[in-house]
Amino acid sequence: MQQRPAIAVVTPNILMGIGMKAILEKIIPVADVELFGDFESFAESGPERFFHYFVAAQLFVTHGTFFRGSRRHKTILLCSGQPQPAYAGMHLLDVCTNEEAIVRDILRMHHGAHHHEHGLAEGMQPAAAPLSGREAEVLALIARGYMNKQIADTLQIGLTTVISHRRNIMEKLGIRSVAGLAIYAMTAGYVDADEL
Repeated sequence: MQQRPAIAVVTPNILMGIGMKAILEKIIPVADVELFGDFESFAESGPERFFHYFVAAQLFVTHGTFFRGSRRHKTILLCSGQPQPAYAGMHLLDVCTNEEAIVRDILRMHHGAHHHEHGLAEGMQPAAAPLSGREAEVLALIARGYMNKQIADTLQIGLTTVISHRRNIMEKLGIRSVAGLAIYAMTAGYVDADEL
């Protein structure tokens, strides 16, 4: 049995950690997300098993030697507002923004990373979608931001049919959020990142 990929969220700010964990679980449902309140408990957990580290900027400053070098591509800094010079060359995520912007930034990192041989969710790609052709069309339109009525008009089908397809897609994929569906659609090749 294949082991699920794991992501670590390392921050002493428990509210930031819980929020980040919830967002990651929503948009990358195939991964196990673990939360650590300090660097020591993270280090004791066997950090090499994690695919990515979402790390509070203040912990990065005090433990930069661990996160730089060969682990640089696995590390995403959770920053508040403007980045500091100490973070140069690192992936940054501004946590002082709304969920939609955070999801968009994660998608950009994922898309950009694929062009550099190590994807944000490499190894976390979903299995071949068990979706029908029509469900795939509906999924692509959902990912592009279409509302149910717009999807119905575009595909020339009834609104209740769209809602039924949408429910089936969510059940088959085990994804409940639009952001999660958008990430799935992009990673499975239904849409390009530029279309989101």
